[in-house]
Formats: sequence, structure tokens, C-alpha cells
Amino acid sequence: MRVAIFDFDGTIYAEETFTLLMKHLKEHPTYHSSYKRFYRAIVPPYIANKLKLYPDNKMKKRSMQLYLEAFNGLTKQEMDIYFSEIKATMQQDFNAKVLERLKRHQEENIHILLVSGAYTQFLESVTDGLVFNQIIGTDIFYKDDKVYTKNAINHVNGQQKTLKVYEALDGHQIDWENSYAYGDSFSDMPVLELVGNPVAVRPEEKLRSLANARGWEVMD
Repeated sequence: MRVAIFDFDGTIYAEETFTLLMKHLKEHPTYHSSYKRFYRAIVPPYIANKLKLYPDNKMKKRSMQLYLEAFNGLTKQEMDIYFSEIKATMQQDFNAKVLERLKRHQEENIHILLVSGAYTQFLESVTDGLVFNQIIGTDIFYKDDKVYTKNAINHVNGQQKTLKVYEALDGHQIDWENSYAYGDSFSDMPVLELVGNPVAVRPEEKLRSLANARGWEVMD
């Protein structure tokens, strides 16, 4: 079985998910009051991150954990509605070239995975209309059908993505050499190196240089 693995931020979606999520919370008619609390909590780790005192991976996980606390106690249906409110805005910034490649792989009967550090429920909502065999993201904990933030999230990032891909494909014989992976960031390297056909999508400079050196496809 061949697979095609797609990153989300910077690959399918041309921008950064968390920036839009922050804006959505700040301007939301119902939940905007939670934004100030979130902002106050995120400033100290943000400053430490900018001073190189707090690693990027921990910063991303902390940001996503604090963001969820604004919705503690909401039902899964209420979260579905919240995420769906930005679907149309996000889909305007989907990368047309990447979507064309996604469609081609579907026609080739390739098993398609979306792998991202974003919330899984969010990904399922905003990619409505696109077809993936599996979506791998950061799960939101629910207790009695309500957002439960006492448990720390398991943020899917970097090497975690590779482990999650292996878990999702367990039991299948994968033709890695003839498979594909798409990413925009150097942090996507563990996944890109899994396959024989890695594609750097509008890559950051570090990934662009490496892709060029290795003769990988670069999609601008």
C-alpha cells in the first residue's frame, strides 16, 4: 500500500492555524471574555520562548493547553460549532496546488493521511469537503461529553508525528519508497524522510536548502 502524508499549517493551509484561532476567540461574540485570561497566561512562556529560554515544542503545547481552558465545560457539539465558524475563512487560504496533488493521489487509490499538531476535532471540521483516510492530530479530552482540561494534552509534533503515523498504519504493508509526504517546515523532516517522494511546500529556508541539496521536489 502506498501512502501520501500531508501536513496542515503552511502546507494545505497557507497560514498559521493558531494565529487564526486566537483572533477567533478574541472577536467571538460569546467567548471573547476568555481571551484576556488566555492572553495573560500565555505572555510569560511567550517571552521566555523569544529569549530562547523555553523550547518551541513546549511553547506550542502550552499554548494549546491554555487555549482549551477557555472552553472548559463546553460540549463536543458546541466545540464543533465553534470550529466550523472559521471553516469558510480558512478554506479561502488552502493551497490550490496541494489540493490538486491531494486529488491526484485519491485518483491513484493512495492511502491519504493528514498529520498535524492542531486539534483533531478542529481539523475534521475545517477540512470538511476534503477526503482523508485518516486524520491525526492533537486530541481534546472530554469527560461526560464536556471539555476537560485537567489532563495535559498529548501534542502531536516533530518525532511524535512519525510515531503516530506508524501507529495508524500498523498491520499494513507500506511501500514507503513509492509513497509521498508534504511539509513546509524543518520540523516536518521526520515524516518527510519516511518516504521516497518527499515534497517541500513553500518551505522555510532551512528546509528549502536541505530539499535542494537532496534533490527533493519543491512546490512554491
